[in-house]
Amino acid sequence: MQKFICAVFLLCFTFSNAQAPEKWSSSEIYNHIKKLNFLGSVLYIAAHPDDENTRLISYFSNEKNARTAYLSLTRGDGGQNLIGPELREQLGIIRTQELLAARRIDGGEQFFTRANDFGYSKTPSETLEIWNKEEVLSDVVWTIRKFRPDVIINRFDHRTPGSTHGHHTSSAILSVEAFDISGSTNFYKDQLQHVKPHEPARLFFNTSPWFYGGDEAFQEADKSKFISFDTGTYFPLRGLSNTEIASLSRSQHRSQGFGSTGSRGTQLEYLEILKGDLPAEQTDIFDNIDTSWNRVHNGKQIGELLNRVENNFNFEDPSQSLPLLLKAYDLIRNLEDEHWKEIKTNEIKDIIYACSGLFLEAVAEKPFITPSEELKVNLEAINRSDQNIVLQTVNLTPNNSVLHSQITLKNNEVWENTLPFKIPAGAEYTTPYYLKNSGTMGMYSVKEQKLRGLPETPLYTKASFTLSINGTSFIYDKPVVYKFNDDVLGETYRNFEIVPPIDLKFEENVLIFNTSEAKEISIKVSSKKDNVEGILDLKAGKGWNIEPLQANFSLSQTGSTEILRFKVTPPEGQNESKLEPIATVNGKVYTHSLVEIDYEHIPDQNLIVPARLKLVKLNISKKGKNLGYIEGAGDMVPAGLEQIGYEVSRISPADISLHSLKTFDAVILGIRAYNIVEELKFKQEILHEYVKQGGTMIIQYNTSRGLVVDNISPFQLNLSRDRVTNENSEVTFMAPAHPVLNSPNKLSKADFEGWVQERGLYFPDNWDENFTPIISMQDPGESPTTGSLLVAKYGEGYYIYTGLSFFRQFPEAVPGAFRLFANLISIGK
Repeated sequence: MQKFICAVFLLCFTFSNAQAPEKWSSSEIYNHIKKLNFLGSVLYIAAHPDDENTRLISYFSNEKNARTAYLSLTRGDGGQNLIGPELREQLGIIRTQELLAARRIDGGEQFFTRANDFGYSKTPSETLEIWNKEEVLSDVVWTIRKFRPDVIINRFDHRTPGSTHGHHTSSAILSVEAFDISGSTNFYKDQLQHVKPHEPARLFFNTSPWFYGGDEAFQEADKSKFISFDTGTYFPLRGLSNTEIASLSRSQHRSQGFGSTGSRGTQLEYLEILKGDLPAEQTDIFDNIDTSWNRVHNGKQIGELLNRVENNFNFEDPSQSLPLLLKAYDLIRNLEDEHWKEIKTNEIKDIIYACSGLFLEAVAEKPFITPSEELKVNLEAINRSDQNIVLQTVNLTPNNSVLHSQITLKNNEVWENTLPFKIPAGAEYTTPYYLKNSGTMGMYSVKEQKLRGLPETPLYTKASFTLSINGTSFIYDKPVVYKFNDDVLGETYRNFEIVPPIDLKFEENVLIFNTSEAKEISIKVSSKKDNVEGILDLKAGKGWNIEPLQANFSLSQTGSTEILRFKVTPPEGQNESKLEPIATVNGKVYTHSLVEIDYEHIPDQNLIVPARLKLVKLNISKKGKNLGYIEGAGDMVPAGLEQIGYEVSRISPADISLHSLKTFDAVILGIRAYNIVEELKFKQEILHEYVKQGGTMIIQYNTSRGLVVDNISPFQLNLSRDRVTNENSEVTFMAPAHPVLNSPNKLSKADFEGWVQERGLYFPDNWDENFTPIISMQDPGESPTTGSLLVAKYGEGYYIYTGLSFFRQFPEAVPGAFRLFANLISIGK
């Protein structure tokens, strides 16, 4: 091997709004050559984003050089969001991208099933009923048959139902069943037109002291079926230990607050064999599995060539490896084994691209386009080596606009050109494929088999560069992207999107009426192309009066907007409806809204959804008007309170003083405020004094882990992990005469109907006698929990702690949730 002169390799762990093209250094190329020389695969299976063991994924990918993938059964739609207001499907989009960002760091691949994270589940039986077990199992089998792992590793134990999240145990149960049937032609026969049956060699459970209740119990456990190995490997070419890479990967789960500090040194991992033979070499999951090129027919010569490439790699001039790589490429393309042929062809193509110093790019002149519209795409190609490289054609898809060039790319001379790019009239809008069809509570609907399991919608707009490299023909597909120069960030990439010509947006998702008086609403109509004129109609349910029913709009330029205003009058009595806008332009109807999700740690994302405004006529009374809100993790509770007529002031923790708090009728702490707002540790005495002097303070749920204060309450209060996940569970009034159930709104069981996802979470399980438990509830087969809503008189005021999930109910305009919260605010007034 040539002397390694430029030894420092820095992974790029931050990403701009869109994923910039990869540009491998010499050490990256070398690491990919080592992976090219390894023919083994491992699949890790769990339930959610952030369940995966990034130490193992990084270890198998970077130390063993194995194809390593994580199958997350869900996209994490039912979790909380610590970085913004997005919940449900929008949170699932964020967490999908966080997983992909993590895999870019640890080197793994990413797959999913159609299972929807419907929220916390206490048992696998409930989970599998809501998910549709057969459908999710078929997706696990599909992934096994498509990825074809030698080894599968479960994150969770299938033998301990009820000991953890029902989704967790279900992922293990399904993995075990899929392991047994994926190799048979008798199951899911419709898949076999696309893939072949596959029987993995081994199935492991990734055990640890956590599953045994602690280190002491784990030390005494029978480990005769365990294998163990050190994952603390140091990679000199990366300048990082495996555990440091794993921490950087895990830290991509920002929405869940999983930032992780890197560690160094020995880190043992344990795997328990569940199926297959226990490796004789109890440190290697691939023991007795041929992972060399000898595992494929006619692979020996390929291995010999690639060993020469690896052993003689020149870090100063990677292009010296091209002659041997091109020979190996020709041999790989002629392999009989279609599976390894496809995988290794793609791998070696990328290595040849990098060794040639090639850079190919297609940049659109604007970030989006509408169907039938045309724009210009700027093309760039450069060869930064002495190799004979000829650019033959560039083809834009989907319209097949072709440029015939036959240009020899000379060393370090940029070739540039342009092509017109017209999008077909019937092109689909850019949006996640799994959200295009309506699903169920537990399942997304994906009709096309080949799409199932993919993390994202396959590339639709692309440029295909056909080149000859030293006489061998290659086609490299590059996404059409948009990029610009940011004055602060410099070169910045964004995704190139296909969007509707009209974007319809309401100011809010919900409009609540607590009187019969009309309210004015506004709709922002935005144009995504020039010269758009049309008519906007509004449609609502019976009893809702809209004035006017129709309005004209005229938008002359791309990006121009017009605000259309209407008056909405509710019917008498409590009522719910949907207000739907219908825009007609040149005889075509548009009803969609474009949701843009933009965070610095993931590429920007578009979601096309039906434009709708939920209308709610609510019978509600209130006492008090001015509220102070100390925000915690992202939630929409303040907006909901404003909807029903309160004036809400967001309080900066630094501005908390007794004088300022006395101006409010109540002070409310957002979800997990005591977990994430460090300043509260210095303001706790002031908050409690506010209550003591006559104020009302309402604290929404926190977790017991990671509290920033020793005591969140002026009285003893112990938080637990108690929760009620069944949103329809019966609610019993334990203090039926208490004011929070009677004034100013007389509550009944009907106020707990129509709740979504869950009743609540992290209820206290022990409290001081000064607290009055207001209601009890329970999941099926469990004892009642009584800590979901606790009220205590403290001095002249009231301290209220509640784990009820108002942050989920308010965005869905659940009437009873608003009526109950108004009573909490009104207490003592």
